[in-house]
Amino acid sequence: MTRTRTEYEVPAAVVDVGWVNGLAAIRSLGRAGIRVLAVDHRPSALGFRSRYAEPFLSADPEDPNRFVASIRALGKVVVFPTHDRELNLISEHLGDLDVLAPFPGWDLLERVQSKRAQLDTAALANVDAPRTHYPRSAQEARDAADELGLPVLVKPEHPIGFKQRFRKQAFRCSTPAEVAEAYTRAEEFAPMVQELIPGGDDTLYTVGSYLTREGLPIGVFSGRKLRQTPPGVGTCRVGEAVWMQEAVDSAMRLLEAFGYFGLSQVEFKRDPRDGRFKLMEINPRLWQWHGLASACGVDLPRIAYEDLVGQGGLPPATMNGAGKRWAITLLPGERPALQRPPYVDAVFTRDDPKPGAVHLARVVRSALR
Repeated sequence: MTRTRTEYEVPAAVVDVGWVNGLAAIRSLGRAGIRVLAVDHRPSALGFRSRYAEPFLSADPEDPNRFVASIRALGKVVVFPTHDRELNLISEHLGDLDVLAPFPGWDLLERVQSKRAQLDTAALANVDAPRTHYPRSAQEARDAADELGLPVLVKPEHPIGFKQRFRKQAFRCSTPAEVAEAYTRAEEFAPMVQELIPGGDDTLYTVGSYLTREGLPIGVFSGRKLRQTPPGVGTCRVGEAVWMQEAVDSAMRLLEAFGYFGLSQVEFKRDPRDGRFKLMEINPRLWQWHGLASACGVDLPRIAYEDLVGQGGLPPATMNGAGKRWAITLLPGERPALQRPPYVDAVFTRDDPKPGAVHLARVVRSALR
C-alpha cells in the first residue's frame, strides 16, 4: 500500500538533478508520496521541472564551504547525492549535518572510492579483477604496458579530480608513447596501468544494491549495459535487466569485505577469454540507469529512504522484469535509441511530462544548430 505524504515526516533531498539519475530518484521517491527537494546549483537542472520535486537552488560545489552550508540549510532530510563530488563533500561533513545518509562517513567512503583499495580488497574477497600495475614513472608505465600487452588502460587511483580534468574515466592507450604521455598527464592522480579486458559494451554488468548498516542486502538489482556513449569508456545509453548470480555473489563479497553499507553500484566486465566477471569499479551511490532497477521491482531510493527513517523490517525486494530495457532514447547529436518493448525511457513518462518536453526542446535546438 502506498503511504500518503503526511505519513512521511522526513523529506528526501536529491542532490545534483541535472540529468537522468537525479530525475529517476525524484520520481521514485515522489511517486511513493514522499516530499522531495531537488537540489542543484544550476537553474536549468532537468529535475527542477519534475512535478514530484520542489526546486532548491544550492551553492556551486566548486565552493565547498558554501555548498555544505546549502545542505545544512535543508535541515533533517534523507540525502541522495547522484555524483561523486557532492557525495564526497556531504560524506566529509556528515558529523556536522542533520541528514540521514544512504552511504558511510568519509573514513570508509574514501577507501571505497580508491581504485587501488578496490583492487586490493577484491583480491582479499576472491573477486576477479584485471591485471594491474602501479608504476612510479613514465618508463615504468611503458614497461608495465609491455608486460600486460597493448592496448591498456591508464586509470587514476583517485578518480574524482581526474574525471573533472579530463572528462573521462581512463585513457585507452595503444602504443608505448601513448602510455607514457597518459601517465605524465595523469601523474598527480596516481595513475595505474591495467590490462584492457576484451569485449564490447554489452559485456559490462552491473549489480546495484542497498545494504543496511548490519550488511543485510534488502534490495539487489542485476543488469548489463547494451550501449555506452561514447562506446568503450562512457556512460550507459541502453541497459537491460538480467540476473547474473556469479556477478551478484562477487559484488556482495566485495562490499562485505569493505564493511560497506548503503547504496552502491558494482560494475564488472565479463571476460570472453575465461567467462569470468572482472571488477571494473564500485560507485557508492545511485548510478545513471538505476531507474531500470525501480521498474523491475527494486526501487532502491525508496528502499533506502524507508530503512533510514526507521520503517524497519523491510522484506528483501525481489527483482522481476528480466529482459526489460532502459534507454536515453534521444540525445543531442546522437541517433535515436528506440528499443523493443518493454523498455523504460530515462526522461519521457506520462505522469511527469514536463522534463520530457524540456529535454525534447533541447534536443531539437541542438539539431537546428
